[in-house]
Amino acid sequence: MAGLKRYLPVLACALCAFLLPPLFAAANAAYLLTQLTMSAYYALASLGLCALMGYAGQISLGQAGFFAIGAYASAFISKSDPSISPWIACACAVLLAALVAAIIGTPVLRLKGHYLAMATLGFGIIIEKIARGTKGLGGADGLSSVSPFAILPGLVVTGGKAARAANFSIAWVVLALGLLALVNLVNSRAGRALRALRDGEEAAGAMGIDIAGYKLKVFVIGAVYAAVAGVLLTRYDGSIGPGEASFVKSVRYVAIVAVGGMDNLTGTLVAGIVLNFLSLRGIFGKYDDAVFGLILVAVMLFAPEGRALRRATRAALAARTGRPRPAAGAPQDRGKGAAE
Repeated sequence: MAGLKRYLPVLACALCAFLLPPLFAAANAAYLLTQLTMSAYYALASLGLCALMGYAGQISLGQAGFFAIGAYASAFISKSDPSISPWIACACAVLLAALVAAIIGTPVLRLKGHYLAMATLGFGIIIEKIARGTKGLGGADGLSSVSPFAILPGLVVTGGKAARAANFSIAWVVLALGLLALVNLVNSRAGRALRALRDGEEAAGAMGIDIAGYKLKVFVIGAVYAAVAGVLLTRYDGSIGPGEASFVKSVRYVAIVAVGGMDNLTGTLVAGIVLNFLSLRGIFGKYDDAVFGLILVAVMLFAPEGRALRRATRAALAARTGRPRPAAGAPQDRGKGAAE
């Protein structure tokens, strides 16, 4: 039963993919599907970062850089030669992101703490400056009129009202599949090795765990998730700009993971959908970036272990049932991280 419970969020995503479009249409709120589709892709990139930060204990401020690599590479290939299949263009873009992650990660992941954060921050800045300064990539204006992605006959990743419901379903199915892969990963032998690495590299090494190998693999996985999200969102929007590679975007991903819970895939999923949806709807206005920065600072101050959403949920449940809330850092928190 406990084994099936961990797949409930995956099932919820899959059900939302097909149940929400008709419900929103009946409520005359189908326009909200656009922001929810985009939120799903941003949440996918956040899940990749959750695997790196929450389960391997490696902080990265370069997730937006990998998002941009996938987005720009796919768009550039298709615009350079429209005869190339979108499948080939997208596959090449994701492979490029994985290759760059492997090349960058090999030396960078030897660093720890704030040194690692600064190194990945530098990588993200480099990607943004290359995108902004390269004429072939559109410079500051980015690339526009990117061709749609025909996944199957009659099933195309593209914008527009006519394809709104179908694209919502595509995005949420992709999100469900991405979540399913990570749930299986973190509950496998490799996932236990990653948690051991997070809790103590020296102890993990003493147990025979290949520290450098696991670090690099999860770093590449995080990059692949960001690249896939970048590819699909670019095809959906039909454009990509250098702002997607900015430091602020990377801070957003870190803030989402911190709010959801560093080692909580479900929490990261919920936080990614909710916060991105509010942002895309313009709820935060001109203070949008400041809000995400403030959220990150608040979480680090009041929930430094990254379990803000989980603690808030437990506090609400305790208030309803009258049962005492588990103390911060209690054994229950550490034990449930793997399943959640």
